[in-house]
Amino acid sequence: MADDRIGRRALMGGAVGMASLAALPALAQDGTTEFQAPVSGSVRNNVSSFRMPQWRDYFENTKGGAILADTKSRALHYWSEDQSIYRLYPSSVPLSEELTRLGRTEIVRKAVNPPWRPTASMLERNPDWPKMVEGGAKDNPLGVRGMYLSWPAYLIHGTHDTRKIGRRSSNGCIGLYNEHVIELYDLAQVGTQVLLI
Repeated sequence: MADDRIGRRALMGGAVGMASLAALPALAQDGTTEFQAPVSGSVRNNVSSFRMPQWRDYFENTKGGAILADTKSRALHYWSEDQSIYRLYPSSVPLSEELTRLGRTEIVRKAVNPPWRPTASMLERNPDWPKMVEGGAKDNPLGVRGMYLSWPAYLIHGTHDTRKIGRRSSNGCIGLYNEHVIELYDLAQVGTQVLLI
């Protein structure tokens, strides 16, 4: 009986210890999403420390829906046209400033299981890369959905490599977890306005 109580105490103590560790701030995530003070009084911060901006600070309207891709906080925000739907997704962002394109664009095409074709500059930097990876392949860096922007070779897409989310890891695109890009793909439409900041 005494051994049984000691075993239960050790188990409970271990569970409490693990719960305490889980409650600590994500200090090990150096280089990912940092907490920033609100830019204005109209910006709220949620518990995960992602900024929750208001669409009016970035768009004149939400006609066709609006997507804000924040490369500093590594988050993508979506508002539906009637503003009844708001989504916040963690994202990957370009590796470097020279690969980062900022400004206004829109979704011009959508694809399920898009094939991946590296650009000429990607192949120049990585000559061992394949010229194409079929859509649906597990090694396809575009994941299960792609939303092509009006800028050539720029997309919002999924990824099979979940380590990339929350990091500077792309060659210019904005990457999302596959389950998030599926949801966004269903919400956004051709013509949805996009702003990368």
